[in-house]
Amino acid sequence: MIAAPAPTPLWTAEEAAAATDGTAVGTWSAGNVVIDSRAVANGDLFVALRGPNHDGHDYVAKALKAGAAAAMVQRRPAGLAADAPLLEVPDTLAGLTALGRYARLRSAAQVIGVTGSVGKTGTKEMLALALATQGPTFATTGNLNNHIGVPLTLARMPATSLFAVVEMGMNHANEIRPLSRLAAPHVAVITAVTDAHLESFRDIGGIADAKAEIFEGMEPSGTAVLNREDGQFARLLAHARTAGLGRIWTFGRHESCDARLLDASLHAT
Repeated sequence: MIAAPAPTPLWTAEEAAAATDGTAVGTWSAGNVVIDSRAVANGDLFVALRGPNHDGHDYVAKALKAGAAAAMVQRRPAGLAADAPLLEVPDTLAGLTALGRYARLRSAAQVIGVTGSVGKTGTKEMLALALATQGPTFATTGNLNNHIGVPLTLARMPATSLFAVVEMGMNHANEIRPLSRLAAPHVAVITAVTDAHLESFRDIGGIADAKAEIFEGMEPSGTAVLNREDGQFARLLAHARTAGLGRIWTFGRHESCDARLLDASLHAT
């Protein structure tokens, strides 16, 4: 009997060190990246993030005991064995971001970025289901769509993925821009612009401007997908054109839409 080939690891110690400009301690490989010690499974790379209320470094020993292949740390926690498998970096959030950037650069996947005031997660899930029929597809888990969630999503993306759907969220201006530059989407979908988070903006036009930051991480060959029925459509269209995007597709009921909704009905399940 011929044994099946071993699965390709998501990260080897050498790759992770090169991606983060960090130092790998020990020889290890990881099949996933996690930031919650309670979610650690065998073979994961645990990233010890520091937050206002908790410090992931306090849970490194627990994560390793739970089966983590290694832990990314910016300081060595007291009490660890001398040969504990680690990835030492100056800053773990920056290290996670670097890991995500490296994963995106090594990937040949077609990346779809999704943002909007409403409907992001549902649209992301529908796109992932549709694309999965065409080839290996990776997508954001839940709504991990912020400055931590997007790098984490990219860091988890297998190099063999043909498609990736990345959700991006924001509460303020200048938050989506760095996320888009990190994910570098080929296609950007803006589901809708509403007055969610209006307390952080002068008016709803400011929200539209912030959502349109997603275009700034795209190449000119990219495609924008816009809601033709949205009250901010003209503003979003102007942003897409200013970004020099090669294609702009619209959806909705309007007769000029590229994808036009002709009829719809709801059915209880």
